[in-house]
Amino acid sequence: MGSRAAREHSSIQWKYHIFLSFRGEDTRNGFTSLLHKALQSWEYEVFMDENDLKIGQDIKPELLQAIEKSKMSVIVFSTRYADSSWCLHELVKIMECRRTLNQIVLPIFYHVDPSDFRHQTGTLASDFQEHAIRHKDEVVKEWRKALTEAANLCAAVLEDTADR
Repeated sequence: MGSRAAREHSSIQWKYHIFLSFRGEDTRNGFTSLLHKALQSWEYEVFMDENDLKIGQDIKPELLQAIEKSKMSVIVFSTRYADSSWCLHELVKIMECRRTLNQIVLPIFYHVDPSDFRHQTGTLASDFQEHAIRHKDEVVKEWRKALTEAANLCAAVLEDTADR
């Protein structure tokens, strides 16, 4: 007949078509804002957190619910995405929803090398050294796993072509 997970997935009431995950200071006023406007113009219900999370704040429960209630997540990986523990917490939830709710996940690599995200090399290596100092080992391992998992998905890669 079908698995329990498939039955539960078919009964989900999606609130949003798309959840946008991004590092605010990297792309909010540029690429992500334009993407958000374009998706809305095509009449998609898009969740885009309008408020930056401050250091020391917990991820808002409504943010985690928005991820769960979205049919798809678009992750805009940018230069400082992995520097943000909040982005990484969000990413873990997105990848969990991909596994448990069959949520569609589309990574976009915005002016960054996807292999750096897969292997946490380049600037990500120093980001994770800092995370290892500030956070528990289990949390950092969970972030690394989610980042590698997301970076291994079929993705869009947007490079800077201004110099070409």
